[in-house]
Amino acid sequence: MLLDLTDKIALVAGSTQGIGFATATLFAQSGATVVLLARNEEKLKEIVLQLPIPKNQKHSYLVADFSSPKTLQDALSDAHKAGTFEGAHILVNNTGGPPPNKAHEASLQSFRDAFEQHLICNQILVQALFPFMKKEEFGRIINVISTSVKQPIDNLGVSNTIRAAIANWAKTLSFELAQYGVTVNNVLPGMTATSRLDAIISNKSKTANISEDEAIRQLKSTIPAHRFAEPEEIANAVLFLASDKASYINGINLPVDGGRTRNL
Repeated sequence: MLLDLTDKIALVAGSTQGIGFATATLFAQSGATVVLLARNEEKLKEIVLQLPIPKNQKHSYLVADFSSPKTLQDALSDAHKAGTFEGAHILVNNTGGPPPNKAHEASLQSFRDAFEQHLICNQILVQALFPFMKKEEFGRIINVISTSVKQPIDNLGVSNTIRAAIANWAKTLSFELAQYGVTVNNVLPGMTATSRLDAIISNKSKTANISEDEAIRQLKSTIPAHRFAEPEEIANAVLFLASDKASYINGINLPVDGGRTRNL
């Protein structure tokens, strides 16, 4: 199956590492013009030069820190005023999750921070990009969240809560935007070889008083595939949902987890 994104513009958040970087690279390989979005400008400058240009695309980037939603609003506004960013056909919302914690021990501020960093910033991006998608009669909004949407994960109290809120926000949007040719879907990665998983392994090692190797063994034992995913495997699912081949898929939660999630 040929998944061709030629002439499409894709804005990919969290795109200097992990799943975001893998997605941006795959999109570029498929012909899309990619707009990277992250907080570290030095990394963005490096990554934008690494992206493939099979269709002579001119990739670019925006700098924003999701812990401060105003920086995101300012970046979008400044780029629009400067004429360097008109909009995008594809939006990939992807942000690192909150630190591990138990829900009953988490501070009120940690819930507020996570809500702003994830849902509020996602909303800012949707409101900024939807007019362009509507005009083009083509839009793909893909949220990279977590399997905790279907099955809460131990010791990720704040993350479980916020990810579920995003899933319901996305489902609501899917009802509202489909009439304009815009689909909204969620990709739910399982354990994936990223810095986020490194933090989870380290936390499990400390809280259970076991070695990191043992923590890894225990985590892999919960996965029918008996291995962690590579970021590219998650990116493949995102690419499909972003393509015209997925035009009638809307409002779903797609686990990409090696079979780890136990429910339907």
